[in-house]
Amino acid sequence: MTARPYRSVLYIPGSKERALEKAKTLPVDAIIFDLEDAVAVEEKANARALLAETLKTADYGARAKIVRVNALDTEWGHADVEALRDVGADALLLPKVDSAEDVQALAELAPGVAIWAMMETPLGILNAAEIAAHPALEGFVLGTNDLAKDLNTRFRADREPLLTSLQMCMLAARAHGVVAVDGVYNAFKDDEGLRVECEQGRDMGFDGKTLIHPAQVEITNAAFAPSEAEIDLARRQIAAFEQAEADGQGVAVVDGKIVENLHIVTAKATLAKADAIAKLEIA
Repeated sequence: MTARPYRSVLYIPGSKERALEKAKTLPVDAIIFDLEDAVAVEEKANARALLAETLKTADYGARAKIVRVNALDTEWGHADVEALRDVGADALLLPKVDSAEDVQALAELAPGVAIWAMMETPLGILNAAEIAAHPALEGFVLGTNDLAKDLNTRFRADREPLLTSLQMCMLAARAHGVVAVDGVYNAFKDDEGLRVECEQGRDMGFDGKTLIHPAQVEITNAAFAPSEAEIDLARRQIAAFEQAEADGQGVAVVDGKIVENLHIVTAKATLAKADAIAKLEIA
């Protein structure tokens, strides 16, 4: 897994010139430039042209640039891909992916371009492992609103009806080394609810969370970044294990707990992520 941060991944409508400009200044790790749900039918062609021209010339710094195209079985999908595949985006995001065949169809239209998949249908969740295994696939984005609709679940703050789906995606993502970003939190003025859901997603293993409003960025960035306590522990674990190895021991003890090589892998990943976040913020 790359240490590149994907803590905050903000949706920006591809049809809104003002929003496209503002996104250059927001402290997000990645931007999803959306041509699908955020764009009205009558604005699809205009949004496509505006976004293509913007990404050719605009500077979004170190932020990852991900374009969500319309599904390939719509009247706009193929034109979206043709217009956006060569404009410098870091990835194309395909909605409503049901199988690896959907990923392959996009890969044939945009050879060499990284593909991310919206995981938002029951069939897609059931096929998560084969989707993640596709060689062009580099990221999952959970579409929890669409998934909840299709599953006919009721809203619960603990998201219990969605946990199986979330975990299946996490298993597939980690098995095949792809990024996994949690779904949106709809109540963008509810800071405490957002914090709780971010912590849940973080503890499940997600790399970050998709956002619908800039007001959600600060809480999300904090939740998905290593804390000072975690960084300190990682450094002490590495130092203690290195000393143990020097002494001919296979394990160390830190804060009364055994530290083995597997803990050192996690500790080094924590420090790498903290370092990557620091470099991103400096840039």
